[in-house]
Amino acid sequence: MNNLVVGSIGLDTIEALESKVNEVVGGSATYFSNVVKFFGPVNLVGVVGDDFSDSHMRAFSDPAIDLKGLSKVNGKTFRWHGRYNDDLSEAESLATELNVFADFVPKIPTSYTKPKTLFLANIDPDLQLEVLSQVEVSGVVALDTMNYWIETKKDSLLKLLPKVDIFFINEGEAKQLSGEKNFLDICKKLASYGPETIVVKRGRAGVIMYREEKMFVAPSYPKCSPIDTTGAGDSFAGGVMGYLNKTENYSMKNYKEALLWGTVAASFAIEDFSVNAFQDLTYEKMLDRFDDLKEIIQF
Repeated sequence: MNNLVVGSIGLDTIEALESKVNEVVGGSATYFSNVVKFFGPVNLVGVVGDDFSDSHMRAFSDPAIDLKGLSKVNGKTFRWHGRYNDDLSEAESLATELNVFADFVPKIPTSYTKPKTLFLANIDPDLQLEVLSQVEVSGVVALDTMNYWIETKKDSLLKLLPKVDIFFINEGEAKQLSGEKNFLDICKKLASYGPETIVVKRGRAGVIMYREEKMFVAPSYPKCSPIDTTGAGDSFAGGVMGYLNKTENYSMKNYKEALLWGTVAASFAIEDFSVNAFQDLTYEKMLDRFDDLKEIIQF
């Protein structure tokens, strides 16, 4: 059984480090699926407009990415224009155009309804709940969200959290949702909402995982040259979920390894715009970086 992802597909205009790219393929489902393909098949559910060209579709050309769940409808594809600060730690949103994504209601194809693992990428929590009502997951369900949903649909989010196994959230959002400041208190509070595994993404500071009442801290990969950090979080989730799907091992030790695979995936994502870094990448190159990261953190 495959990994299922439901999320956004868009066209990004990005300004970073004196460079600018116009309308390159982006979106949470795009980055996630382009990482999971290295571990096994992935089924993608999303929507694009009729302006999404054949050249844009090349981002999904790998045979491991199944696109039966991708809808192409009349209208314009979701677009985002962002400008990063000098250290790429924050992006200023200059324009967001939801377009066809505004009316996106996920319909899961029959062949997708029994996935091994499911990643509910950052969309309206009510839609994430709707997805869960259409599937029967044999492994783990993971969820990502953002500050906008915490502000506007907190009740729906809290209703959703007991139904997921892994909660991916960035540091600022974790503090916002939990109301806590200390990381242990933050993780305990978030875990009290239902998920057994909390993963707090901290950018260059790495990640913190809270599971089985234990904390695990992993650094970011230090030997890469960031160009654009768009999609790093979704690429990270792809590495984690891809590895868990492939191994079917949900022990604490295996979760730690999964986090390192996520870190490796994110390190490649930020070395180029869009999903370009994954087009010629091989599993063997990822494994080399994974082994290097394990050696870095061991003592």
